[in-house]
Amino acid sequence: MDSIVIHGGNRLSGSIPVSGAKNSAIKLMAASILTPEPLRLTNMPRLADTRFLGALLREFGIKVTEGDGADGQETLFDASQLTSTFAPYDLVRQMRASFNVLGPLLARTGEAKVSLPGGCTIGARPVDLHLMALEAMGAHIELEEGYVTASAKNGLQGAEIEFPFVSVGATEHALLAAVMANGTTVLKRAAKEPEIGDLARCLMAMGAKIEGLDTDQLVITGVTSLKGTDWSVIPDRIEMGSYALAAAMAGGEVRLTKGRADLITALTDPMRRSGVEVIEEANGDVVIRRDPTQRLQAVDVTTEIYPGFATDLQAQFMALMTLADGESVIHETIFENRFMHAPELMRLGADITVSAGEARVRGVNALHGAQVMATDLRASMSLVIAGLAAEGETTVGRVYHLDRGFERMEEKLGACGADVRRIKGEGPEH
Repeated sequence: MDSIVIHGGNRLSGSIPVSGAKNSAIKLMAASILTPEPLRLTNMPRLADTRFLGALLREFGIKVTEGDGADGQETLFDASQLTSTFAPYDLVRQMRASFNVLGPLLARTGEAKVSLPGGCTIGARPVDLHLMALEAMGAHIELEEGYVTASAKNGLQGAEIEFPFVSVGATEHALLAAVMANGTTVLKRAAKEPEIGDLARCLMAMGAKIEGLDTDQLVITGVTSLKGTDWSVIPDRIEMGSYALAAAMAGGEVRLTKGRADLITALTDPMRRSGVEVIEEANGDVVIRRDPTQRLQAVDVTTEIYPGFATDLQAQFMALMTLADGESVIHETIFENRFMHAPELMRLGADITVSAGEARVRGVNALHGAQVMATDLRASMSLVIAGLAAEGETTVGRVYHLDRGFERMEEKLGACGADVRRIKGEGPEH
């Protein structure tokens, strides 16, 4: 398996372009199932997750063509001929979000058989809300031997669906199914993440009728068919926030381009309180500036649903707080068991105490390089961020997690002066 080696201590100086949002791109890719006409997505990130989903879409007979256009990286989807509605475990297990092909397949063809996501037992991070929404729209669903077999012989029907709690995945999945249901569907307690707004606006460009954009109640009037369109994926707010924290951790001055400052306000506010200079420019660029000789200040954060502090930036912010003056308290309210990066940061010398959904981070004077292991996508980036400021050499193992969500990370940080390189390894990546 590959690893990332970082020699810490270099200040960063330069520009980092923000890629298209992974969490938007993969749902937009699923939307290609809904139309026999071409869907062209621009500002597309090239990631392990988009490759996984591309392979699954090809399994259905969809032509997926990657290229470089005038608008940068693009992918063209041609679903004019669907030859299968079966999503096998070997493909679905590689990425949970690939389960969201179920709704579009049902909406377009009236049937589908999709594996439950890898490691999923309808418990933690459940898919039961996804299935509840589809059943409310009239789908007949059976669970057998790890597969969901679903049918809607007379088409999906509009319904009023109130989620018991906010779920990004379930909101997106229900939206993908409802746009071609008969009648009107109302989604109550819907998630409001920017990626959902991006998906909804793309669907509207394809001919869908959706009201209540960016609110917790979406009203979808079903249409009989959707057309193709060209759509640019929104900037990745998690990548943008991660590089902002990397710049703050290492010190120096970094300009983040092709992003949107309004997407990371919940992060830049506590960054400013910690002593980091954040400058939002008229052209949309964000400049992160910090003198590394000046000590950061401890700041408390609590993860919340959007527009609150993103759980996907919690690990990276914790890395920043390991060098802050004082004690910061980080509350994780979205996902259980999401402090697995804490023991790895402690291997670098961090002083962290974890109890249930709370982590107390007491800032230390210095971190020291060590061998550490990535436990998930966002945790892997937190270890890279910590390694940028650690004395000596840090080696991050199992970086296939990193490749799921960060495009050309070594290249982007290296262009700003970071000493970061990938060591190719042998053996399976999973």
